Amino acid sequence: MTTHEDAPRVDHRSPDAEPTPAEERTAVPPARRRAPRRDELLAAAVDAARAGLDGLAAPDEVGEHVDVLVDDDRLLTHRFACRLPGYAGWLWYVTIARAPRAKQVTVCETGLMAGEGSLVAPPWVPYAERVNEEERERLKAVAEGRVPGAPAPEAEGDGTLGAAALG
Repeated sequence: MTTHEDAPRVDHRSPDAEPTPAEERTAVPPARRRAPRRDELLAAAVDAARAGLDGLAAPDEVGEHVDVLVDDDRLLTHRFACRLPGYAGWLWYVTIARAPRAKQVTVCETGLMAGEGSLVAPPWVPYAERVNEEERERLKAVAEGRVPGAPAPEAEGDGTLGAAALG
């Protein structure tokens, strides 16, 4: 039995046709993208979104409904004020969705996010950028086995830490 992998390949182009570059054969025209529509059924599902936080936050830790963000068609994010001590300005979020023509709302994702004026950690800076020149020299001396602050190795001694220096 012959399968399609075993069948001989036939080129149906004319013998004098130019080969088509791979990118022209596989290129997909760019999709026209419109702004996503606000789904009114999902926008009105504030209680369903709040219920999505059950088990994640106690009812007294979830404040008033702040707003609704449209993520995509039939995909919205509800945001609620956070009443946790130490989380001033933070927001609980619940992303909900529904299938086309369906009335059932599904909770997709929940969490806590920083809002305007919330206290957050400063941006991380790699150690190599934070360390000053004096600390670099100290680390280099230790890596080379020298006592930090000691002069560079001399001709009569190699400057390495011996048993006496280590105590």
